[in-house]
Amino acid sequence: MAVAAMASFIMAETSAARVRRHKRSASTGQARTCRLVPVTMIRGNSILPADREDIELHTADGETLVGELAVPPGRKPTGTLICLHPLPTHGGMMDSHVFRKAAWRLPALADLAVLRFNTRGTSSLRGTSSGTFDAGESERFDVHAAIEFAEFHDLPNRWLIGWSFGTDLALRYGADPSIAGVILLSPPLRTTSDAELAVWADFGVPVVALVPEFDDYLRPDEARQRFAAIPHAEVIGIPGAKHLWVGDAETALNEIVKRVAPDVPTPLPTTWDGPMTFGDASAYRDRTVAAFESESVHPAAGE
Repeated sequence: MAVAAMASFIMAETSAARVRRHKRSASTGQARTCRLVPVTMIRGNSILPADREDIELHTADGETLVGELAVPPGRKPTGTLICLHPLPTHGGMMDSHVFRKAAWRLPALADLAVLRFNTRGTSSLRGTSSGTFDAGESERFDVHAAIEFAEFHDLPNRWLIGWSFGTDLALRYGADPSIAGVILLSPPLRTTSDAELAVWADFGVPVVALVPEFDDYLRPDEARQRFAAIPHAEVIGIPGAKHLWVGDAETALNEIVKRVAPDVPTPLPTTWDGPMTFGDASAYRDRTVAAFESESVHPAAGE
């Protein structure tokens, strides 16, 4: 069936909440009734079921950081993503689009807990964390507070997921015994020293760098040279991708799930047959796409 025809078929089949069909049993020839479950495409602003709560993190130097914890609905997570967002002076925050999509999808699709928060002085719809941006220095306390929160709440299989600025935070301050691994999206290695990289060589947990082919700061070949300081580091070039992952968020999520929840089949589903709500894709129209990428194709009704 052609792609266009298949798309029309899916739309037609999902227009009603319940659809009945009559088929003939091959063995008896009698008519039987089948009920089709409605299937909805997962889009950029789709919110799948999860148990979500607003949280606060308290740092050792007295700051209060706002955030959210999303866990699988009614069941325990198999793994935890502690998300460290891009540079706040360029629009990065807990709602940066890859992390937003992770929180809105992965509890339901991969049984993962997703912990997001705003580093000091950073704002989002959730609110503003106290303190002042410190170019990655005092943010060490923010990273430690997030790890301690996850540990205190018995969130399992804890992985740091850094993006851009957040990758430097992960590498500089994330080598904690409670961390199972680290995944780095678009690592610029702008503030991480060779000595700080070398710490991970002996730390023994997986280090995975997802490096866009057309990154603005560090491309795959150079990244492999820099990460040679960590012999077991896995550097994965992402063809066609750029630093902000616009149009490639799903690739990032699939790579994350492969490492944190290897028993979950990937690529992840692109449709959902259960309850779904929608986020406000216009909430950050005044900010960079690094913060909140609007869905660029086939917007859902009400988006």
